[in-house]
Amino acid sequence: METIHTVAGLRERLKGEPSVAFVPTMGNLHAGHLALVEEARRRGRCVVASIFVNRLQFEPGGDFDRYPRTLAADRAKLEAAGCDVAFAPDEREMYPEPQEILLTPPKSADQLCGDFRPGHFQGVVTVVAKLFDIVRPHVAVFGKKDYQQLHVIRALVRQLNYGIEIAGVETVREPDGLAMSSRNGYLSAAERAEAVRLSRALAGVKSAVEGGARDFAALTAAARDDLAAHGWRVDYVEMRDRARLATPVPGERELVALGAAWLGQTRLIDNLEITCP
Repeated sequence: METIHTVAGLRERLKGEPSVAFVPTMGNLHAGHLALVEEARRRGRCVVASIFVNRLQFEPGGDFDRYPRTLAADRAKLEAAGCDVAFAPDEREMYPEPQEILLTPPKSADQLCGDFRPGHFQGVVTVVAKLFDIVRPHVAVFGKKDYQQLHVIRALVRQLNYGIEIAGVETVREPDGLAMSSRNGYLSAAERAEAVRLSRALAGVKSAVEGGARDFAALTAAARDDLAAHGWRVDYVEMRDRARLATPVPGERELVALGAAWLGQTRLIDNLEITCP
């Protein structure tokens, strides 16, 4: 596996590649990221993974400075997973001058995490657009754990006519059901034991809906109350349709339950897709 740190170097390496599959990451890789690489391996002849902690998508007071940087370990994991090229630019390479041109995300970004992380999705679509322009992939692979992000990226590709196939990969979970996340490393032992409550709360909503319950507001309120009663600071637990991330209308069958909540100083997110009977 090659590791390339410059835009010019990456473009030279990829010149003439007939099929590039791209996995953008912020590093500190775990099995969830490697599942994306494995999917990319199935979809392209040359697999490129980027490792870049993007300052633009961290809200003021966020964890940009303490976000783990583990390049050596990440490179080893990518190579073992079959990645061909790791693109690991520094901040000056990605932003050689102040980034005054910022993309506006779609309206679907103005809810859920967008309500609680001002500027986050603007930073996401701006850096992803830059990465797409640099890598020029045929397919890009994202995890469903960041469900709203995946929705926003698909809108970006449609509306800017990128012509890139966007593949979504199922969330990889720990044996107890906790969604894998780089931020799980922030949790204390006691918090780690409690953290599974978020996925279980969403599983309870899913089970009830697939069993015929239709009072989504009551179900999500009960999940929020349960989390709060166990010391969580809840940003949201909500039901949306999958296609638009809009509040479901009567008769909607393809749904997703999404949640975000703080456990101590760590913000965790999760979601479960639901198909109504």
